[in-house]
Amino acid sequence: MVQALLAFALAILVVCLGPLVSSPASAQQPASPRHIGILLVAYSPEDKQPQELRRGLRDAGYTEGRDVVIEWRSADGDYDQLPRLAADLVQRKLDVIVADTTIAVLTVKRATSTIPIVMALAADPVGSGLVDNLARPGANVTGLSLMTADLSDKRLQLLKEVLPRLSRVAVLWNPGTPFHATAVQDLKDAAPALSTELTFVAVRRPEQFGHAFLAVSRAHAEALYVLDDPLFMTHRATLLERTSKVRIPAIYGQREFTDQGGLISYGTNFGDMFRRSAGYVDKILKGAKPGDLPIEQPTKFELVVNLKTAQALGITIPESILVRADEVIR
Repeated sequence: MVQALLAFALAILVVCLGPLVSSPASAQQPASPRHIGILLVAYSPEDKQPQELRRGLRDAGYTEGRDVVIEWRSADGDYDQLPRLAADLVQRKLDVIVADTTIAVLTVKRATSTIPIVMALAADPVGSGLVDNLARPGANVTGLSLMTADLSDKRLQLLKEVLPRLSRVAVLWNPGTPFHATAVQDLKDAAPALSTELTFVAVRRPEQFGHAFLAVSRAHAEALYVLDDPLFMTHRATLLERTSKVRIPAIYGQREFTDQGGLISYGTNFGDMFRRSAGYVDKILKGAKPGDLPIEQPTKFELVVNLKTAQALGITIPESILVRADEVIR
Protein backbone atom coordinates (compact mmCIF):
# COMPACT_ATOMS: atom_id res chain seq x y z
CA MET A 1 0.00 0.00 0.00
CA VAL A 2 2.79 2.41 0.92
CA GLN A 3 4.63 1.57 -2.29
CA ALA A 4 1.48 2.19 -4.33
CA LEU A 5 1.01 5.60 -2.69
CA LEU A 6 4.66 6.53 -3.38
CA ALA A 7 4.31 5.50 -7.04
CA PHE A 8 1.15 7.56 -7.37
CA ALA A 9 2.84 10.62 -5.78
CA LEU A 10 5.82 10.25 -8.11
CA ALA A 11 3.55 10.10 -11.14
CA ILE A 12 1.80 13.31 -10.01
CA LEU A 13 5.19 15.01 -9.54
CA VAL A 14 6.33 14.07 -13.03
CA VAL A 15 3.13 15.42 -14.55
CA CYS A 16 3.48 18.70 -12.66
CA LEU A 17 7.15 19.22 -13.40
CA GLY A 18 7.06 17.88 -16.97
CA PRO A 19 6.51 21.28 -18.65
CA LEU A 20 9.43 22.68 -16.68
CA VAL A 21 11.86 19.97 -17.70
CA SER A 22 12.66 20.54 -21.38
CA SER A 23 14.28 18.09 -23.71
CA PRO A 24 17.59 19.16 -25.31
CA ALA A 25 15.79 20.01 -28.57
CA SER A 26 13.16 22.19 -26.92
CA ALA A 27 15.80 23.88 -24.73
CA GLN A 28 17.48 25.40 -27.80
CA GLN A 29 17.07 29.14 -28.18
CA PRO A 30 15.43 30.53 -31.37
CA ALA A 31 17.99 30.99 -34.16
CA SER A 32 19.48 34.49 -34.36
CA PRO A 33 18.54 36.54 -37.46
CA ARG A 34 20.96 36.29 -40.38
CA HIS A 35 22.57 39.59 -41.37
CA ILE A 36 22.50 40.82 -44.97
CA GLY A 37 24.37 43.85 -46.27
CA ILE A 38 23.21 45.74 -49.38
CA LEU A 39 25.57 48.15 -51.14
CA LEU A 40 23.97 50.45 -53.70
CA VAL A 41 25.50 53.00 -56.03
CA ALA A 42 22.83 53.38 -58.73
CA TYR A 43 19.88 53.55 -56.33
CA SER A 44 18.77 54.70 -52.91
CA PRO A 45 17.38 52.10 -50.48
CA GLU A 46 13.89 53.62 -50.79
CA ASP A 47 13.73 53.16 -54.59
CA LYS A 48 11.27 50.54 -55.76
CA GLN A 49 13.89 48.50 -57.64
CA PRO A 50 16.06 47.51 -54.63
CA GLN A 51 12.90 47.13 -52.57
CA GLU A 52 12.11 44.16 -54.82
CA LEU A 53 14.90 42.35 -52.96
CA ARG A 54 12.78 42.56 -49.82
CA ARG A 55 9.88 41.09 -51.77
CA GLY A 56 12.08 38.25 -52.98
CA LEU A 57 13.14 37.47 -49.42
CA ARG A 58 9.53 37.47 -48.24
CA ASP A 59 8.62 35.12 -51.08
CA ALA A 60 11.42 32.82 -49.92
CA GLY A 61 9.87 32.69 -46.43
CA TYR A 62 12.00 35.24 -44.56
CA THR A 63 10.54 37.77 -42.15
CA GLU A 64 12.66 40.87 -41.68
CA GLY A 65 13.60 41.43 -38.04
CA ARG A 66 12.90 37.82 -37.12
CA ASP A 67 14.81 35.81 -39.73
CA VAL A 68 16.99 38.46 -41.36
CA VAL A 69 18.37 41.90 -40.58
CA ILE A 70 19.27 44.12 -43.56
CA GLU A 71 22.02 46.74 -43.48
CA TRP A 72 21.56 49.27 -46.31
CA ARG A 73 24.34 51.48 -47.67
CA SER A 74 24.12 53.80 -50.70
CA ALA A 75 26.80 55.85 -52.45
CA ASP A 76 24.22 57.84 -54.47
CA GLY A 77 26.26 57.54 -57.65
CA ASP A 78 29.53 58.68 -56.03
CA TYR A 79 32.19 56.04 -56.70
CA ASP A 80 34.55 57.68 -54.20
CA GLN A 81 32.21 56.68 -51.35
CA LEU A 82 32.23 52.98 -52.20
CA PRO A 83 35.46 51.85 -50.46
CA ARG A 84 34.37 53.36 -47.15
CA LEU A 85 30.86 51.90 -47.37
CA ALA A 86 32.16 48.47 -48.38
CA ALA A 87 34.67 48.44 -45.51
CA ASP A 88 31.91 49.37 -43.07
CA LEU A 89 29.77 46.44 -44.20
CA VAL A 90 32.66 43.99 -44.09
CA GLN A 91 33.49 45.00 -40.51
CA ARG A 92 29.98 44.03 -39.47
CA LYS A 93 30.70 40.34 -40.17
CA LEU A 94 27.65 39.85 -42.35
CA ASP A 95 26.41 36.53 -43.69
CA VAL A 96 26.13 37.83 -47.26
CA ILE A 97 26.45 41.13 -49.13
CA VAL A 98 24.35 42.12 -52.16
CA ALA A 99 25.88 44.78 -54.43
CA ASP A 100 23.95 46.41 -57.24
CA THR A 101 26.50 47.23 -59.98
CA THR A 102 29.82 46.09 -61.40
CA ILE A 103 31.77 48.85 -59.65
CA ALA A 104 30.04 48.11 -56.32
CA VAL A 105 30.77 44.38 -56.58
CA LEU A 106 34.42 45.04 -57.48
CA THR A 107 34.76 47.29 -54.43
CA VAL A 108 33.27 44.71 -52.06
CA LYS A 109 35.39 41.95 -53.59
CA ARG A 110 38.54 43.97 -52.84
CA ALA A 111 37.33 44.38 -49.24
CA THR A 112 36.62 40.71 -48.51
CA SER A 113 37.49 37.30 -49.88
CA THR A 114 35.38 35.40 -47.34
CA ILE A 115 31.92 36.99 -47.09
CA PRO A 116 29.67 35.75 -49.94
CA ILE A 117 28.81 38.46 -52.48
CA VAL A 118 25.69 38.45 -54.67
CA MET A 119 25.69 40.57 -57.84
CA ALA A 120 22.29 42.13 -58.56
CA LEU A 121 23.03 44.25 -61.65
CA ALA A 122 26.59 43.48 -62.70
CA ALA A 123 27.52 43.85 -66.37
CA ASP A 124 30.08 41.60 -68.06
CA PRO A 125 31.18 39.86 -64.82
CA VAL A 126 33.81 37.75 -66.60
CA GLY A 127 35.29 40.60 -68.62
CA SER A 128 35.30 42.83 -65.54
CA GLY A 129 37.27 40.25 -63.56
CA LEU A 130 34.52 39.55 -61.05
CA VAL A 131 34.31 35.81 -61.74
CA ASP A 132 36.20 33.10 -63.62
CA ASN A 133 33.22 32.00 -65.71
CA LEU A 134 29.43 32.06 -65.63
CA ALA A 135 28.91 28.33 -64.99
CA ARG A 136 31.25 28.10 -61.98
CA PRO A 137 32.06 31.61 -60.77
CA GLY A 138 34.62 30.49 -58.17
CA ALA A 139 35.74 32.47 -55.11
CA ASN A 140 33.04 34.32 -53.14
CA VAL A 141 31.00 36.00 -55.92
CA THR A 142 27.86 34.90 -57.76
CA GLY A 143 24.59 36.44 -58.89
CA LEU A 144 23.13 37.90 -62.06
CA SER A 145 24.67 39.30 -65.24
CA LEU A 146 23.01 42.16 -67.11
CA MET A 147 24.54 41.41 -70.52
CA THR A 148 24.63 45.21 -70.91
CA ALA A 149 27.53 45.26 -73.36
CA ASP A 150 25.74 42.71 -75.56
CA LEU A 151 22.77 45.08 -75.82
CA SER A 152 24.80 48.03 -77.09
CA ASP A 153 24.40 47.37 -80.81
CA LYS A 154 20.71 46.45 -80.36
CA ARG A 155 19.99 49.86 -78.87
CA LEU A 156 21.84 51.59 -81.70
CA GLN A 157 19.72 49.63 -84.20
CA LEU A 158 16.55 50.73 -82.40
CA LEU A 159 17.66 54.35 -82.53
CA LYS A 160 18.30 54.01 -86.27
CA GLU A 161 14.88 52.40 -86.75
CA VAL A 162 13.21 55.33 -84.99
CA LEU A 163 15.27 57.83 -87.01
CA PRO A 164 16.07 56.20 -90.39
CA ARG A 165 18.06 59.21 -91.65
CA LEU A 166 20.18 59.30 -88.50
CA SER A 167 23.90 59.72 -89.27
CA ARG A 168 25.51 61.35 -86.20
CA VAL A 169 25.10 60.04 -82.64
CA ALA A 170 26.72 61.26 -79.44
CA VAL A 171 27.42 58.54 -76.87
CA LEU A 172 27.55 59.49 -73.20
CA TRP A 173 29.86 57.16 -71.28
CA ASN A 174 31.85 57.01 -68.03
CA PRO A 175 35.52 55.90 -68.26
CA GLY A 176 35.40 54.99 -64.57
CA THR A 177 32.76 52.30 -65.13
CA PRO A 178 34.47 48.94 -65.77
CA PHE A 179 32.35 47.56 -68.62
CA HIS A 180 32.03 50.81 -70.59
CA ALA A 181 35.21 50.23 -72.57
CA THR A 182 33.69 47.01 -73.92
CA ALA A 183 30.38 48.72 -74.69
CA VAL A 184 32.20 51.53 -76.51
CA GLN A 185 34.04 49.02 -78.68
CA ASP A 186 30.78 47.19 -79.43
CA LEU A 187 29.23 50.45 -80.61
CA LYS A 188 32.25 51.27 -82.76
CA ASP A 189 31.96 47.85 -84.38
CA ALA A 190 28.22 48.25 -85.03
CA ALA A 191 28.22 51.84 -86.31
CA PRO A 192 29.59 51.32 -89.87
CA ALA A 193 26.86 48.84 -90.83
CA LEU A 194 24.28 51.40 -89.72
CA SER A 195 25.98 54.27 -91.59
CA THR A 196 26.33 56.11 -88.31
CA GLU A 197 29.16 58.31 -87.07
CA LEU A 198 29.69 58.22 -83.31
CA THR A 199 31.10 60.89 -81.01
CA PHE A 200 32.02 59.64 -77.54
CA VAL A 201 31.56 62.12 -74.71
CA ALA A 202 33.09 61.13 -71.37
CA VAL A 203 31.56 62.10 -68.02
CA ARG A 204 33.05 61.03 -64.68
CA ARG A 205 31.32 63.44 -62.33
CA PRO A 206 27.97 65.29 -62.33
CA GLU A 207 29.61 68.71 -62.63
CA GLN A 208 30.88 67.65 -66.07
CA PHE A 209 27.39 67.38 -67.59
CA GLY A 210 27.45 70.98 -68.78
CA HIS A 211 30.67 70.53 -70.76
CA ALA A 212 29.39 67.19 -72.05
CA PHE A 213 26.31 68.72 -73.64
CA LEU A 214 28.41 71.47 -75.16
CA ALA A 215 30.44 68.70 -76.80
CA VAL A 216 27.22 67.05 -78.00
CA SER A 217 26.13 70.31 -79.63
CA ARG A 218 29.54 70.92 -81.22
CA ALA A 219 29.43 67.45 -82.73
CA HIS A 220 26.09 68.34 -84.39
CA ALA A 221 24.72 65.10 -82.99
CA GLU A 222 21.23 64.18 -84.17
CA ALA A 223 20.63 61.79 -81.28
CA LEU A 224 22.05 60.84 -77.90
CA TYR A 225 22.91 57.34 -76.68
CA VAL A 226 23.31 57.08 -72.90
CA LEU A 227 25.19 54.03 -71.64
CA ASP A 228 23.96 52.33 -68.47
CA ASP A 229 25.76 53.91 -65.54
CA PRO A 230 25.11 54.49 -61.82
CA LEU A 231 26.17 58.13 -62.13
CA PHE A 232 23.73 58.75 -64.97
CA MET A 233 20.95 56.88 -63.17
CA THR A 234 21.41 58.87 -59.97
CA HIS A 235 21.44 62.18 -61.86
CA ARG A 236 18.88 61.25 -64.50
CA ALA A 237 16.73 64.31 -63.74
CA THR A 238 19.66 66.57 -64.67
CA LEU A 239 20.42 64.51 -67.76
CA LEU A 240 16.82 64.58 -68.93
CA GLU A 241 16.55 68.32 -68.34
CA ARG A 242 19.68 69.05 -70.39
CA THR A 243 18.58 66.66 -73.13
CA SER A 244 15.22 68.39 -73.31
CA LYS A 245 16.83 71.82 -73.54
CA VAL A 246 18.91 70.87 -76.59
CA ARG A 247 15.85 69.13 -78.09
CA ILE A 248 17.65 65.93 -79.02
CA PRO A 249 16.15 62.41 -79.09
CA ALA A 250 17.87 59.93 -76.80
CA ILE A 251 17.90 56.23 -76.01
CA TYR A 252 18.58 54.78 -72.58
CA GLY A 253 19.00 51.39 -70.97
CA GLN A 254 16.60 51.89 -68.07
CA ARG A 255 12.90 52.63 -68.28
CA GLU A 256 13.20 55.11 -65.40
CA PHE A 257 14.51 57.61 -67.96
CA THR A 258 11.56 57.06 -70.30
CA ASP A 259 9.08 57.23 -67.43
CA GLN A 260 10.47 60.67 -66.61
CA GLY A 261 10.48 62.07 -70.15
CA GLY A 262 13.16 60.24 -72.15
CA LEU A 263 12.22 59.18 -75.68
CA ILE A 264 12.98 55.46 -75.70
CA SER A 265 14.58 52.83 -73.50
CA TYR A 266 15.47 49.19 -73.99
CA GLY A 267 17.01 47.04 -71.31
CA THR A 268 16.70 44.71 -68.39
CA ASN A 269 14.00 45.00 -65.75
CA PHE A 270 16.16 45.98 -62.75
CA GLY A 271 13.42 45.34 -60.21
CA ASP A 272 13.19 41.78 -61.47
CA MET A 273 16.97 41.41 -61.13
CA PHE A 274 16.88 42.56 -57.50
CA ARG A 275 14.02 40.17 -56.74
CA ARG A 276 15.87 37.26 -58.34
CA SER A 277 19.03 38.07 -56.38
CA ALA A 278 17.09 37.17 -53.21
CA GLY A 279 17.12 33.57 -54.47
CA TYR A 280 20.91 33.57 -54.31
CA VAL A 281 20.80 35.02 -50.80
CA ASP A 282 18.43 32.26 -49.76
CA LYS A 283 20.69 29.50 -51.13
CA ILE A 284 23.78 30.99 -49.48
CA LEU A 285 22.05 31.34 -46.11
CA LYS A 286 21.11 27.67 -46.41
CA GLY A 287 24.76 26.68 -46.90
CA ALA A 288 25.50 26.91 -50.63
CA LYS A 289 28.92 28.19 -51.68
CA PRO A 290 28.71 31.23 -53.96
CA GLY A 291 31.46 29.92 -56.23
CA ASP A 292 29.32 26.85 -57.01
CA LEU A 293 26.19 28.81 -57.99
CA PRO A 294 25.99 29.53 -61.76
CA ILE A 295 25.43 33.13 -62.80
CA GLU A 296 22.03 33.77 -64.35
CA GLN A 297 21.28 35.87 -67.43
CA PRO A 298 18.39 38.35 -67.71
CA THR A 299 14.94 36.99 -68.47
CA LYS A 300 13.08 40.26 -69.07
CA PHE A 301 13.92 43.04 -71.52
CA GLU A 302 11.62 46.03 -71.80
CA LEU A 303 11.11 48.38 -74.74
CA VAL A 304 9.41 51.57 -73.54
CA VAL A 305 8.48 54.51 -75.78
CA ASN A 306 7.36 57.94 -74.64
CA LEU A 307 4.97 59.27 -77.31
CA LYS A 308 4.55 62.59 -75.50
CA THR A 309 8.28 63.23 -75.86
CA ALA A 310 8.21 62.10 -79.48
CA GLN A 311 5.44 64.58 -80.24
CA ALA A 312 7.31 67.38 -78.49
CA LEU A 313 10.37 66.61 -80.65
CA GLY A 314 8.30 66.34 -83.84
CA ILE A 315 9.21 62.65 -84.27
CA THR A 316 6.87 60.00 -85.63
CA ILE A 317 7.58 56.66 -84.00
CA PRO A 318 7.36 53.86 -86.61
CA GLU A 319 4.57 51.33 -86.17
CA SER A 320 7.23 48.58 -86.16
CA ILE A 321 8.52 50.02 -82.89
CA LEU A 322 5.12 50.64 -81.31
CA VAL A 323 3.86 47.08 -81.87
CA ARG A 324 7.00 45.67 -80.20
CA ALA A 325 6.96 48.06 -77.26
CA ASP A 326 6.19 46.65 -73.82
CA GLU A 327 4.74 50.02 -72.88
CA VAL A 328 3.86 53.19 -74.77
CA ILE A 329 3.58 56.32 -72.64
CA ARG A 330 0.92 58.56 -74.17
